[in-house]
Amino acid sequence: MIEQLIERARKILVKIGSNTLADESGHVNHSFLDDFAGSVNDLVKKGKQIVIVSSGAQIAGLSIMGRWARKQDIHYRQALCAVGQVELMRAWSAAFAQQGLSIAQLLLTRADFSDSLRTLNMRNTLFTLVDEGIIPIINENDSVCVDEIKIGDNDTLAALSAILWSADLLLLFSNIDGLYTKNPQEHPDAQLVTEVRDLAAVKTQISMEGKSFFGTGGIATKYEAAERVLAYGIPMILAHGGRHKALSALAEGTQSATAFIPAETA
Repeated sequence: MIEQLIERARKILVKIGSNTLADESGHVNHSFLDDFAGSVNDLVKKGKQIVIVSSGAQIAGLSIMGRWARKQDIHYRQALCAVGQVELMRAWSAAFAQQGLSIAQLLLTRADFSDSLRTLNMRNTLFTLVDEGIIPIINENDSVCVDEIKIGDNDTLAALSAILWSADLLLLFSNIDGLYTKNPQEHPDAQLVTEVRDLAAVKTQISMEGKSFFGTGGIATKYEAAERVLAYGIPMILAHGGRHKALSALAEGTQSATAFIPAETA
């Protein structure tokens, strides 16, 4: 099903989390960016349009302002994001330039999705960029959004952006292979759930130590993202972005993941 969803989709929005973007030293993983850009280029050559929601501003900022690593003041964290956003986009630009592709940056806030005029302008900008072969890269405007820094909710941002763009598929890259029946870090017998067609049933059936698996922040936001996009008929894939050339592997059907499928999808 994963391979089929990617094959059918023309407009694919990919969200990349900080854990995927960072290397073992906590800096931007340039090897990942290079491999990912190559995989995106392969899809573009097949007629796909790609939009990216990218975390990583704070990680990129720390590579420049390492001395701020222990400063917890919100103003330092916002300033760190302002510094990091430049470095992050420089890294993305260099990776895609090797593929002959150009990028564009959109920094958004929750308020942008609440204003009809801003929403229309955002939508028109996205359509124009992808029609011209540009890869839009979206991020929360962390330097002014206190709430985003506190909750890091780029899963929701990705879902809202997918709906705004009328995407055919939302792909969330994280540091997990998908949705499991239990916490795989604590239970060796945990099973990967490869397809989800009934979100309500899954929420009641999957548990972790007697508590809802969706009570943890990371899984909760991914479940909510699925709820949002499935309501618009947009399927979602949750996959491990740190696997070797994960995007290409998913497209080729050689990497396992969880597919969240709208009820009307055959």
